[in-house]
Amino acid sequence: MAYARRRTLLAGAALGGAALLTGCSEDSGPERAEHSSAAERLRKRSARDSTTLLARYDATLAAHPALESRLRPLRSEVARHAEAFGDDRTSPSDGPARDAGAPASGPSPHGDRPSGPPVPQDERAARSALADAERRLADVRTKALLAAPPELARLLASVAAAGAVHAYLLAERAG
Repeated sequence: MAYARRRTLLAGAALGGAALLTGCSEDSGPERAEHSSAAERLRKRSARDSTTLLARYDATLAAHPALESRLRPLRSEVARHAEAFGDDRTSPSDGPARDAGAPASGPSPHGDRPSGPPVPQDERAARSALADAERRLADVRTKALLAAPPELARLLASVAAAGAVHAYLLAERAG
C-alpha cells in the first residue's frame, strides 16, 4: 500500500513538472492546434470520461449514503472537470448528475436504477473502486498529454493530478 501511495504522489509530482514544462512552451504558431479535430476528439473523450466517473460517484453515493460527506467534494470536482472539458451536461452543483442534466445513463437520485455502474456493498471496497477508477483515468490523461496542444495539455495535466489526489484521498480515508 505504501508503494502505491508513493507512486501516486510521484505521478502527481511528475504531472506538475509536465504542466510547468508545457506552460513554458509558448508556441507562437496559430491557435489551430487547440481547435483541431484531434484536439476536439480528445476534449470530448475527456469530458465523456469525467461524466462516466461522475456517474460512478453518484452510484456510490446512492449505494452508500453514509459516504456523502467524504465523496461530495470529490464528486463536485469531477463535475467541474467535465465542465472544463466542455461537457455542458454536467454541473459542479452538489446535486446528483441527473438533476444537473447528465445523460440518462447515469443513476437516478434514489439509486433505484439497476443500469448504473456496479458498486461494492462494502463501503471500504466502494471507496477502493472509486480510487481505482480515478487512478486509471489519471493514467489515461497523463498519456494523452503528449498528443495534446498546449492549453488542452495544461488542462489534462491539472485534471490528472487532481485525479491522482482523489485516488490517494479515497484510499487513505478509513471507515
